[in-house]
Amino acid sequence: MMKNELMLVAIIVILLIMKVADNGKSNSMWIGVINVLLIVNCIVDWLPVREGELFGGVFKSYDLGNFGKNLLSTGVLLISLFSVDWLKRCEHIAEFYLLMLSTLLGMFFMISSGNLLIFYLALELSSIPLAALCNFGLAERKSGEAAMKMIMSSAFSSCIMLMGISFLYGASGTLSFDALTIVVQETPLYIMGFVLLFVGVAFKLSVVPFHLWTADVYEGSPIPVTAFLSVISKGAMIIVFTFLLYHVFGSLSHTWYLLLYILSIVTMITGNIFAIRQENLKRFLAFSSITQVGYILVGISGSSAEGVTSSVYFIVVYLFSNIAAFGVISQIAEKSGRETITSYKGLAKQNPFLAWTLAIALFSLAGIPPTAGFFGKIFLLKAGASKGDVFLITIAALNMIIALYYYLRVIRAMFMDESEESIPKMHSGLSLKFALVICLAGILFTGFFGPVYEYILSLSKGI
Repeated sequence: MMKNELMLVAIIVILLIMKVADNGKSNSMWIGVINVLLIVNCIVDWLPVREGELFGGVFKSYDLGNFGKNLLSTGVLLISLFSVDWLKRCEHIAEFYLLMLSTLLGMFFMISSGNLLIFYLALELSSIPLAALCNFGLAERKSGEAAMKMIMSSAFSSCIMLMGISFLYGASGTLSFDALTIVVQETPLYIMGFVLLFVGVAFKLSVVPFHLWTADVYEGSPIPVTAFLSVISKGAMIIVFTFLLYHVFGSLSHTWYLLLYILSIVTMITGNIFAIRQENLKRFLAFSSITQVGYILVGISGSSAEGVTSSVYFIVVYLFSNIAAFGVISQIAEKSGRETITSYKGLAKQNPFLAWTLAIALFSLAGIPPTAGFFGKIFLLKAGASKGDVFLITIAALNMIIALYYYLRVIRAMFMDESEESIPKMHSGLSLKFALVICLAGILFTGFFGPVYEYILSLSKGI
């Protein structure tokens, strides 16, 4: 039942031994060995694993959580593949992977946690190494600033969450999720504890108004770390978030529906307003991700198996779309040092593969058919509409239309605008092309392959 976690621990131990025995190994050798280990890890993770409990219910293995872990392992592999050029000049490549895999291990334990204490410890394991990763642009002051903002925001959110956990423990006398499921009632103390716990999770998800760290951290971090923050970190938190709401705090559904209702609207509108104004592509994708979280909250508010399914399905689509976008941005930034939208003018003439890949990824994020993003947003709206609240669905649909403007702005720059200083032709490495092709396949075929949604739905009914 701990197959995913044990595989990560084994890889971390192998990397530690390699680091201790390092005799001037080149970065290319490190990259080759680590990517092979990540491929093996990904294959093993997708093998079947049974449901159950360990250590007296502290660790839980359930089908939807295992699917989420497998998905996150795949995302980390894709990020590693498109980051090869950056990793070749990374001064501390072993430390980079050790921190990233430690963060991923914390996310796995967080998904499988069976009580509030283990959940909090796993959250810290996934947060502290991630702050160190944000500082891996060692030659740039922005990277240090990003790490500082990340660790400060994590500290504040952790304090708030701990206060919520203490209220819940004081009211119930237990930390067990199964016990809380039975005893939680709509009393002031339980509601206060839940709201504080909710706020701590909202910080990690960049839900407005707890999003203020997001854009600066995305901009200052190296692009592989930004991709990890945007895709892997948010994906793990969404899975945990749905489990907490539906399984542990189902009796407080009236309270958390009101919270989701208000915060989803504020998050969608704020993300869109600020995304329109961005020139730097990393900040642009930061506010784009905030908007996408708003859409996910709409789906979760449906309070049904379809709500969980649509949210997890959207994570699948979001993973492929965002990793494809960051893969292209990483390649261009590494070769030319350019990260602004205006610098992408005329990109399609010199680099058609990169331009089309980024365009398809943005089409998916915008929800334009026939990409999987279109189906993902339809499912989110359908799940959110199960409550019969027309106003919420109307606001979400209008925000999706507004978002078309800033996504198409980037596409127009690549295909329609011309520049005398356009980005020169680039030769992409095999690993980058492989990662981008996998992402493109996911974007184009996931939406039309109905069994994906049906499979996630069958897993969601177990929560």
